[in-house]
Amino acid sequence: MSPDSLLFPEIEDGLPEAAFPAEWKPNMIANLVFLTEEEEVLLIHKKTGLGAGKINGPGGKLEPGETAIEAAVREVQEELEITPHHLEEAGVLHFDFVDGLRLHCTVFRGTGFTGTPTETREAKPEWFRIDEIPFHRMWADDRYWLPQMLAGQNFEAWFQFDGETMLSRTVTFQG
Repeated sequence: MSPDSLLFPEIEDGLPEAAFPAEWKPNMIANLVFLTEEEEVLLIHKKTGLGAGKINGPGGKLEPGETAIEAAVREVQEELEITPHHLEEAGVLHFDFVDGLRLHCTVFRGTGFTGTPTETREAKPEWFRIDEIPFHRMWADDRYWLPQMLAGQNFEAWFQFDGETMLSRTVTFQG
């Protein structure tokens, strides 16, 4: 067994891969941020909004006139009372929910921040070893892209959900 197969195990789940629809247009634009420090990643226990109760990266919706990176910094400041440094765009997630939500989410990875991660009304910060990420407490799509993204690969992905149930997926990695 190669080291890569341990880090990126093949996922056999029976879900179909789905072609990304050319006519798809988002009705929500958001971002996620994943900050790493040595072999750990800073995640949050989300307390409000879409995904409340789940573990995820900090992030949220863009405000009018903001760029994705401006919104990413603002959301981390609001959710964790820290200012992230050295953010780089790592991927794009497209979510198509059967209830009509069509979410475009820019994913950033970064290292370093100013301040101390602090629990807020929106989120409780939690550090996890990268090899011990609690995927069972996260959205079902995360296991298809998060390990590779944290290892430095960029990606684009499309997922279809019915509530919290993933119906189909397509993930493409670059680099």
